[in-house]
Amino acid sequence: MKRGNWIALGVILLLLAGAVATPFIIKRVVSNMIDQTMSPVEEVNTQLKTQIADLLHPTPTIIPDPITIIREVRTLARLETIQYSIEKVITAEVGQGAFGFLIGDRLLFVAHGYVIAGVDLEKLGPNDITIDGETVYVTMPEAEVFVATLDNEKSYVYDRTQGILSQGDPNLETNARRVAEQEIEKAAVEDGILKLANQNAEYILAKLIVGLGYKEVVFEKSETLQ
Repeated sequence: MKRGNWIALGVILLLLAGAVATPFIIKRVVSNMIDQTMSPVEEVNTQLKTQIADLLHPTPTIIPDPITIIREVRTLARLETIQYSIEKVITAEVGQGAFGFLIGDRLLFVAHGYVIAGVDLEKLGPNDITIDGETVYVTMPEAEVFVATLDNEKSYVYDRTQGILSQGDPNLETNARRVAEQEIEKAAVEDGILKLANQNAEYILAKLIVGLGYKEVVFEKSETLQ
């Protein structure tokens, strides 16, 4: 074949190759142009969705006030000497009577609580302790109840009965709990918790004072108790 024919054949082949490749090249170029065009749109769309989500479901921000105000500082010298654990059943009711079956509300509350008593040694004054040789005379403060509260893990509503038309009193259980705390403290005091608290406090202080080298400790009643 002559040289001119080879050149012509080469040109034809190049044209054919270009014709075949051109659609793919054009498709790729168009695809890149679409991607470049849509990318900013998708980014803006994502940012907009994030902003809307933040508005509808905002993350709570808790900012404590940097200023702290201490209202009161007290030195506690409470000598807790006895604890009572008490169980009490409380009945709370409202709307009882002839129409109780319609509008009544009644519950039985089983209250478990504890009462702690002792002596507040902060109330000891300079004249309440005197020393005569190897004998120490102590005028003790009156024993008192420090804590009277319910054990919420053990306290529970045993039964509740409501009338047919009753919506239920939302404060009934709260009132039952408040009365239960008062009754628990009352029961402990009536059982002599304050007397036992005072005796235990005297025993503890006597051991402490004797351990300091004194031979005898005499506890005297205050003038208010005589």
